[in-house]
Amino acid sequence: MSRDDHRHPLRGRLSAENLRHPVVDHLDPPWVQGLLHGLIIPRTGSPKSKVPFVHSTFVHFPISPPLPSLACITRPCYRNRPPAAGVFLTQAKGPANMSILVDKDTRVICQGITGSAGAFHTKGCLDYGTKMVGGVTPGKGGQKDPNGLPIFNTVADAVDATGAEATMIFVPPAFAADAILEAADAGIRVIVAITEGIPVLDMTRVKQELNFRRAEGQDVVLIGPNCPGIITPGRKDDKTSGCKIGIMPGYIHLAPEDAPAGRSIGVISRSGTLTYEAVWQAASLGVGQTTCIGIGGDPVRGLNFIDCLERFNADKATDGVMMIGEIGGSDEEHAAAYIKAHVRKPVAAFIAGRTAPPGRRMGHAGAIISGGEGGAESKIDALREAGCHIVESPADMGRTIATALGVEVAVGG
Repeated sequence: MSRDDHRHPLRGRLSAENLRHPVVDHLDPPWVQGLLHGLIIPRTGSPKSKVPFVHSTFVHFPISPPLPSLACITRPCYRNRPPAAGVFLTQAKGPANMSILVDKDTRVICQGITGSAGAFHTKGCLDYGTKMVGGVTPGKGGQKDPNGLPIFNTVADAVDATGAEATMIFVPPAFAADAILEAADAGIRVIVAITEGIPVLDMTRVKQELNFRRAEGQDVVLIGPNCPGIITPGRKDDKTSGCKIGIMPGYIHLAPEDAPAGRSIGVISRSGTLTYEAVWQAASLGVGQTTCIGIGGDPVRGLNFIDCLERFNADKATDGVMMIGEIGGSDEEHAAAYIKAHVRKPVAAFIAGRTAPPGRRMGHAGAIISGGEGGAESKIDALREAGCHIVESPADMGRTIATALGVEVAVGG
């Protein structure tokens, strides 16, 4: 079987001798955990089928040693070295200052740079001051884009020539999973997948592979997919002091150095539009932002709330956190437990979709109440019990976090 066969979930056959029991993210919805194990677990608890298929009867199957008779759905590249039982590998190795994740010196490429979306947003990032150093479009290596940036056939070529350490991906959904893994293969540290509509099966494969890579010591972080990206705002008087990787409007952000209130927040959101709204409101009240991360609205994604909360909690420049969740899944409940146990900074939280009817998907692929789980009220109750400042209306996001930070807000402001 060729390497390309391994890279695509629909190519080749998965043999038991090449496979091992996968690592499960304990924060994933139960049906996603079932996908990661490649098993349908009937309600009786007896594994009758080895066929990977999304079904409402998926339940959490505890991590155990390899089971040779079982087949999983992810690419068979695990080299027969199973992880220790009970070890979860969802978070990066230890907290780090968010300016380390991306800053003014981060060298960025764009995968899909010659497409309309990739070209448009590459220029936007360049105009903001991001250190864009090139792009990748197979078959167009050796050319230059309209901004004069070099184009390469592969990510490995781009990394070798430019020293790139971050990428933003504007690749069609059918090819986006392989684009993410190609970036990881090339040693890219921060992978920002903007693409919407990547098949869940593909992302399950990607997530497991990245988990194994981190377990083996590779420094790699995935943001997204289906997300606006990440931005560390730059100062107004210095166009080279920030880093924008993604599709967000850069001008609405306020660097901590420019914040009249002398206070700054980190923003974590499953919603792109609400991220911009929160940023604009906070900036209008004089509150800056250290880093804003759109983690994406898909059910299987890279960084989650806890990954970001851990970093913001350790970042001395971040005074508080604005957290924007939505219906679907249980990430917000897990984040609430983490906040209660570990976070010592003010957290304001807004949950979108309070009026959504069960079973109706609202916007994002992951924004759906299913099987009685993922409702807004359970998330809000958990966050309130954890001590978060609950935002009742999106119009109050800026005011709520500013008040939590002790910033005076005028009535009606």
